[in-house]
Amino acid sequence: MKRFIQTIKNIYKIEELRKRIGYTIGIVLLYRLGSYVVLPGVDPNQLANLQNQTGSGLLGLLNMFSGGAFSNASIFALGIMPYISASIVVQLLGMAIPYFQKLQKEGESGRKKINQITRYLTVLITGFQAPGYIANLVSQLPASAITPFDPAVTSPSTFFWISSVIILISGTLFVMWLGERITDKGIGNGISLIIMIGIIARLPFALFGELVSRMEQKGGGLVIFIVELAVLIGVILISILLVQGTRKIPVQYAKRIVGNKQYGGVRQYIPLKVNAAGVMPIIFAQAIMFLPLTLAGFAESETLTGFAAAFTNINGFWYNFVFALLIVVFTYFYTAITINPNQMAEDMKKNNGFIPGVKPGKKTAEFIDQIMSRITLPGSLFLAFVAIMPALVSKIGVTGQFAQFYGGTSLLILVGVVLESHLLMRHYDGLTKSGRIKGRSSISMG
Repeated sequence: MKRFIQTIKNIYKIEELRKRIGYTIGIVLLYRLGSYVVLPGVDPNQLANLQNQTGSGLLGLLNMFSGGAFSNASIFALGIMPYISASIVVQLLGMAIPYFQKLQKEGESGRKKINQITRYLTVLITGFQAPGYIANLVSQLPASAITPFDPAVTSPSTFFWISSVIILISGTLFVMWLGERITDKGIGNGISLIIMIGIIARLPFALFGELVSRMEQKGGGLVIFIVELAVLIGVILISILLVQGTRKIPVQYAKRIVGNKQYGGVRQYIPLKVNAAGVMPIIFAQAIMFLPLTLAGFAESETLTGFAAAFTNINGFWYNFVFALLIVVFTYFYTAITINPNQMAEDMKKNNGFIPGVKPGKKTAEFIDQIMSRITLPGSLFLAFVAIMPALVSKIGVTGQFAQFYGGTSLLILVGVVLESHLLMRHYDGLTKSGRIKGRSSISMG
């Protein structure tokens, strides 16, 4: 406890870190307050059916990502997921269309253009999803609520529909802007952090619901609940190992070169992560898995049939099979974007470095690419396995809300974002010692 208090004091001494943490907390509070601001014309006291509908299943998962805003008929109801979907489309276009490939190579100016295109696409996707959400919202209201005397929607007219669509689009864009502010002036990746905050907001309800279920309905009592918590902690530790696991490649750097001979030198290591893509494959795959739900107008899976029913049942075989397959694909896709073996090989060559036993240049690039392929496959498969664990534990009686924290998108995003923020703050010596800023240390590759 004493060390914790001292750490807080040291954080307070670092002006930059203090401002970043304070700014992040302020943005998070603003986001959480917005999740309770109900759409104009909707009576929050008449949302019981909508909240029951989002208590489990894919709608429950979507509600968790939005931090409860979906079930509150909030101005932030659609959350950040339309922006994630737009980002997926733009990145896929970058692999197929020369114009986007050119933008990716233009540096900062190209990045700004890509961000602008992503925002426009976010507006289109949100504009497509918003009417489906509103239609589902109106269908969940009591029949007596659509009256002048006891209105849940005071006037489900054309004006209500148009204004609600505009507000939902604006809400998603505002959440996207909040995420960008956190990235620029706060701690960690803002988009991932906003998703994490929404997940954490649902954790107390999930814990309490599971405890009540064990004490009253399913039996087992407190002992089984404690066992479930122990297993959950074990899964968290495994997820941390998955996110942090690395394979180190030794690199020999020459101090001086005379002719073709190298004299002296120092050996360093390139750490290649088992899961270089982080939590992005999970977020991307989940965004795509929400598409059938969107096309069905956010209806309950029990009311759907055929393809829509199969891909909105989060405990079903086909949903989890496709979900796992998408995670594997996106892990390779995002790893290919993140790590460039040719660039790494070129940087090593410029700095008089080489991998022992491997020729510099093309052979080095092929060696690094081969190593990445070998370590990415088991990493992606294990990532997919952890992602579908909620469906597995739900078969043994764990409640739907609590099952989402037994791995799955929720747990991996929580672990990934917390570790990302922790690694960022580790650059500040005040977290452990004196309260002074500590510089970054890394292998210089040119």
